[in-house]
Amino acid sequence: MSKKPAIGMIGIGLMGHGIAWNIAHAGYALTLLDHPGNQPVDDLKAMGATSAGSIAEVTRAAEVIVLCVTGSPQVEAILAGPGGVIENLRPGTVVVDCSTALPESSARMAAAIQAAGGEFLDAAMTRLPQHARAGTLNLLIGGEAALLERLRPLLETFSENITHIGGVGAGHLMKLMHNYVSLGFIALLAEVAAHGEKAGLSMQTLVEVLNQGGGGGAALQRISPFLLNGDPSSVPFYISNAAKDLGYYNQAATASGVERGIAGAVSTILDRIVAEGHGQDYVPQLAALLKK
Repeated sequence: MSKKPAIGMIGIGLMGHGIAWNIAHAGYALTLLDHPGNQPVDDLKAMGATSAGSIAEVTRAAEVIVLCVTGSPQVEAILAGPGGVIENLRPGTVVVDCSTALPESSARMAAAIQAAGGEFLDAAMTRLPQHARAGTLNLLIGGEAALLERLRPLLETFSENITHIGGVGAGHLMKLMHNYVSLGFIALLAEVAAHGEKAGLSMQTLVEVLNQGGGGGAALQRISPFLLNGDPSSVPFYISNAAKDLGYYNQAATASGVERGIAGAVSTILDRIVAEGHGQDYVPQLAALLKK
């Protein structure tokens, strides 16, 4: 794309707000869907972003539509539902889905977008809201390599690393694998911390011992502020979203016919914690919630 395309964005939540801020900061014309789930958008409007009251209005204003919503049901409703993107799509419009989604759903949505004259790229994200705001997300891309190259200048406004995984849905599958590993590590550490605390062990000593051996790494760094100081904000990610992501991973693993015993166990624990009313707690708080 020789000139900066007009961007429409749907989903200005914890991750989406940072993405939108970087897109606007880079000088792209940006139209946002007004939605009660949005973070405050005054700073975005101060940079020239406008808001729209309907998906149709966003679609008509955009050459590229960026989605950053909770999961596949929301993506499918936005794209294929009444008054949605597909009904209002202009030929040549590109949909970039940064949500966490099921690969088979992405494949169906991509086919529907293409049948309507548009193009589709999955651009699943890793890292956290603070990285979205800093413009240092990792993007896992599924779709045509040529389309990725056309969109690279836009994607680089909010990312540090862009990896082309494969065809449509491959980015979302890799994201599910990544989140299973990342969240699984944190869940394992939380369970060990709960045991250690019940046994009267020092959390400081536990963290030091794990860091000195095979338990060190990014997951320990992220949960340590909660273990040591009770601060869960290093991973501002809801347990309900973690449970959803693990559920998606289990669905994908089942569809592929691969072993998922460990994933199933982690998913069971997360689902139980959500059922007990703690879905809106942050993931590091598992260490407290798993104490018996």
